[in-house]
Amino acid sequence: MSGAADREEAGPAMSTWPIERLQAFITDARDRGQLEAARVVAQQHVYYDVDQPREVRRQWAKVSLLANRRMRGDGPGDPAREVQQDFMLRMWVIDHLGGNEDPDWSPEGLAADTLDALALAPSDAGTLAGNWRGLPVEQIRELRRHKNLTTHLDRLISHLPSDRTRDQLLMWIETRRLLP
Repeated sequence: MSGAADREEAGPAMSTWPIERLQAFITDARDRGQLEAARVVAQQHVYYDVDQPREVRRQWAKVSLLANRRMRGDGPGDPAREVQQDFMLRMWVIDHLGGNEDPDWSPEGLAADTLDALALAPSDAGTLAGNWRGLPVEQIRELRRHKNLTTHLDRLISHLPSDRTRDQLLMWIETRRLLP
C-alpha cells in the first residue's frame, strides 16, 4: 500500500491516515523528514485522541516509536535526542495510559533501558559535574546527554518497586541536579 503515491500525499493528509497505512509508510520510508512527520502525527494521536481506548492510543504510540527508532541518525546529538524522545513518550504512556507487560510500557523495562543508555556511573558524572566549566566540550556534551536521558526519572521512580534498579535511579535523580 505504501509507495510513491503515499510519499506524494505525505504532507498534512498524513494525519487522516489510519494506523495501518501510517505504519506501512514508516516501514518503507527512508527520508528522515518523512519519518519525523510520521512520528509526530502518530504521537498526536496518542496525546489528543482522548475518545479512543487506551489500547488504541498505545498502538499509535508504537507507531511513533517505530518512526523514531527508524530515523536514528549519525549527526551530533541525533542518537541521544531520539533515545530521549523514546523515553519521554514511553513515560507519558506509562503515566497516562498505564503500564503493562509490553516492555515499551513496562516501568521496569523503561528503567532498564534508561540505565543501559547511560555510559557513566552516577558517581563519575557527579565528580565531573563538580568542575564542568573546566571540562572539554565533549565531556560537557556527555554530561548534558546524561541529564537529558534522565529527565523522566522523577516520574518513573513512583512506578517502580523497591529494588536495586530503583536505588540506581534514585542516585541518578540526585546526580542529575548537579549536571550542567
